[in-house]
Amino acid sequence: MKRAIVFGATGGIGQAISEELAADGWSLYVHCNQNWDEALKLSRDLSKNYPKQDFLPVKFNFLSNEQQLISFVDSLLPVNAVVFAHGITKYGFLGEQSLNQIEKIIQINLTVPIELTKLFEKTLIKQDFSRIVYLGSVYGGQGSALEAVYSATKAGLSRFSQAYAREIASTNLTVNVVAPGAIDTPMNSMFSPDVMEEVKEEIPASRLGKGEDIAFWIKTLLDKRSSYCTGQTIYVSGGWLL
Repeated sequence: MKRAIVFGATGGIGQAISEELAADGWSLYVHCNQNWDEALKLSRDLSKNYPKQDFLPVKFNFLSNEQQLISFVDSLLPVNAVVFAHGITKYGFLGEQSLNQIEKIIQINLTVPIELTKLFEKTLIKQDFSRIVYLGSVYGGQGSALEAVYSATKAGLSRFSQAYAREIASTNLTVNVVAPGAIDTPMNSMFSPDVMEEVKEEIPASRLGKGEDIAFWIKTLLDKRSSYCTGQTIYVSGGWLL
């Protein structure tokens, strides 16, 4: 049985990823940072639709200390794949953000994913095939004003995965990034409808992406047949970033 953990599974894109992977035969750890009720509901819904697979909700805070990270990873059954679909941002000028807020974004979006990757490695490389996919952003390829720290963390994920993929290329573990453009999720509710219309006008495809657009590429990269694709950042942006 192939098993994956989806970090940020209760988010808009995370739920789409979980549903896509479940339909593809994966058993899942359904992760949440705080929204335990949503993780429970998603796990139950997936279990009902795919009764031959396992869907286990897990709660883990990305602001945990080192020992908590180690204990969390050690508590899990072996997995074939790790999907980092979580992330936070703070919209505004850098000069107006607190140092604590900056550190929080970096820790959640970049530092802890790298640390968890290190902890999962020993289990992943023992599997007959294994995959890691990070959720990046178009802003990792072209930084966004008012989201400077967020942009830096997403660029960091791309460069880290590129370097790390070279380190473990001789194993059965591949490492890639899927970088969404503007996706229609609750995360964008901070912006007015007028702003989102302006964004759509900038996108050659003339629409916002859907969670399913991202989930398709996650599923593809997790497929056993994708063993020769590693260290890549795939931009899924409707032509917004080329």
